[in-house]
Amino acid sequence: MAATATPRPTPDPRRMPALYLSHGAPPLADDPVWPGELAAWAAQLPRPRAVLMVSAHWEEAPLGLGATTTAPLTYDFWGFPEHYYRVEYPAPGAPALAEAVRKLLHTAGTPVQDVPDRGLDHGAYVPLVEMYPDADIPVLQISLPTLDPQRLMEVGRRLAPLRDEGVLIVGSGFFTHNLAALRQGGTPGWSAEFDDWGRRALKDGDVDALLDFTAKAPAGRLAHPRTEHFAPLFVTLGAADAAGDLDVRRSVIDGFWMGLAKRSVQFG
Repeated sequence: MAATATPRPTPDPRRMPALYLSHGAPPLADDPVWPGELAAWAAQLPRPRAVLMVSAHWEEAPLGLGATTTAPLTYDFWGFPEHYYRVEYPAPGAPALAEAVRKLLHTAGTPVQDVPDRGLDHGAYVPLVEMYPDADIPVLQISLPTLDPQRLMEVGRRLAPLRDEGVLIVGSGFFTHNLAALRQGGTPGWSAEFDDWGRRALKDGDVDALLDFTAKAPAGRLAHPRTEHFAPLFVTLGAADAAGDLDVRRSVIDGFWMGLAKRSVQFG
């Protein structure tokens, strides 16, 4: 007798999805394909009341809350043409969201600090420029307080109730990230192998494998010699797990950019 398949949960139509996206570098804006993919993705999403962004480019403990009023961008990159340093993204601050984050994490005993002059870094504003170009949605960036996957999942679980309040939780990293090992022309084998492994792990809902990716993935250490660009995924996974929609997932963007996997995933 054939086993009965477990029905997939139905997404709550009032709940915002949780995203993990690969954010690229400032030249993403000049790519002929990727900006359109990000814009099309945003167009398919419910309009968020606010965006809570966790970027690979801000590691600070205790967990930091960025500027809650519009602040100058953080141009945390070097050696690019001057016009990339003239990009602006004057999104409204999100003081109410910051207060909600404080309450949720304080209840869990997680210390929080305010960093009021810390503007959005390129891991936050580069994709947002393409997704919400009018810069009319309040954005709050928070820091990665650790790179430990289990602890980051717990942060995501604590933040999950915000999804029911119209907040889009976004983990922004890069599905593979080893600039030192890139070769000119084509996609390195280690990048393709890790991306395929990650695609299958996500499809199968194998969170345990993802949590132990440096040991279980092929070329795990080569794809992520330092794990900050994969770490935001675990905040997203935690936010999905707490809402019960880890099984409601899809890869929205895939392929490679300058040899790195740009896989981006939606839960809910």
